[in-house]
Amino acid sequence: MTASSNGTPMRTPPVVSPQDWETVRQQLLVKEKAHTRARDALAAERRRMPWTEVAKTYVFEGPSGTLALPDLFDGRRQLIVYRAFFEPGVYGWPEHACRGCSMVADQVAHLAHLNARDTTLVFVSRAPQADIARLKAQMDWKMPWYTLTDGFDADFGVDEWHGTNVFYRDGGRIFRTYFLNNRGDEQMGGTWNYLDITPLGRQEVWEDSPEGYPQTPTYKWWNWHDSYVPDAAPDRKWVEISDAGEAAFRAQSAAAKQ
Repeated sequence: MTASSNGTPMRTPPVVSPQDWETVRQQLLVKEKAHTRARDALAAERRRMPWTEVAKTYVFEGPSGTLALPDLFDGRRQLIVYRAFFEPGVYGWPEHACRGCSMVADQVAHLAHLNARDTTLVFVSRAPQADIARLKAQMDWKMPWYTLTDGFDADFGVDEWHGTNVFYRDGGRIFRTYFLNNRGDEQMGGTWNYLDITPLGRQEVWEDSPEGYPQTPTYKWWNWHDSYVPDAAPDRKWVEISDAGEAAFRAQSAAAKQ
């Protein structure tokens, strides 16, 4: 038993041998694998959710002027929009955005990986662009961040609280495909979590997706964030390395089951 930071005794777990520790870890691993499979199944169900078309026109302010919702896709098919609270009246203004929204921003992975999966991530708030530019530079945030000018936040459930909306663009039509908020937002930031809430998912062959959805071999599209080239074939050497890694993993798994 050890003491916590406030001096209260902590009832810590028992200390056991490495062999006993590994036994318990393997027992927990069964539950963790089940959790992973359940999460994959939930993402597959999410990809089959119905869509709702966005009929209204929305206007945003960006660093270079006025944009409409289709412009936020930046030429890609999928758009993830996080409503951040950075505006007069929010605690921290004008030096900082909301502390919770700032934690979300701090967790955002390099956007090149999302972009490589035909997906754009943007933040929106009601702060003027000059303040947004200053804050991004201060906090070293790289995501596109636009200023709300109309009822977009109220129409999509994020006028009174933070939240993440997902949209899909099919030619000139735009559809809302998913929405999450509250504790659902706290896990966001990683490439995989973002892709799992999009209609196309990770777009890898192991996924359970509707017929005709784009899918490529697992691992093969992965790249250094400064080396993605649109529509380029996977690097041949990386394909060989990832194939060898997969084969070794399968052999290891098979041996463990014997």
